[in-house]
Amino acid sequence: MRALTLLPVVAGLGLLAACSSGTKAPFDRGVCYAVEMGAEGEEPTFNVVARDQPQIEFCAARLEEMRLRFLSLGGNRRELTGAYQGQFIFIDRAGVSFGKTLEGSRFMALARTGDGRLAIPGAIERELAEPAPAPAPAQ
Repeated sequence: MRALTLLPVVAGLGLLAACSSGTKAPFDRGVCYAVEMGAEGEEPTFNVVARDQPQIEFCAARLEEMRLRFLSLGGNRRELTGAYQGQFIFIDRAGVSFGKTLEGSRFMALARTGDGRLAIPGAIERELAEPAPAPAPAQ
């Protein structure tokens, strides 16, 4: 009887462990990686792009620089995935986002401006239209 009571708890813990086993980024201090997705069922490959990067934003800048160089050489990949100290970096046409796993949720960190540069989303100001002049009082 007691075994039947513990069975759902053990099964739940097993499912929870399976859900948290997504692909994890390496945690090498200051090392920025480009991530190459493996074929179906294979693990991704982590290639060093830069060392001694003080923050994740610097790694994102190195990855964006690499992406733009490849495009200028005739490449056609517009999206790029990187990794820095246990987090993944996703660069696409919307901007840069961070995530703990390849498969999990993402946090938007940098957005693209109208000319394609990257900026902090709150720093992008839109021009406000000039208010229309007040109508002249009726006489």
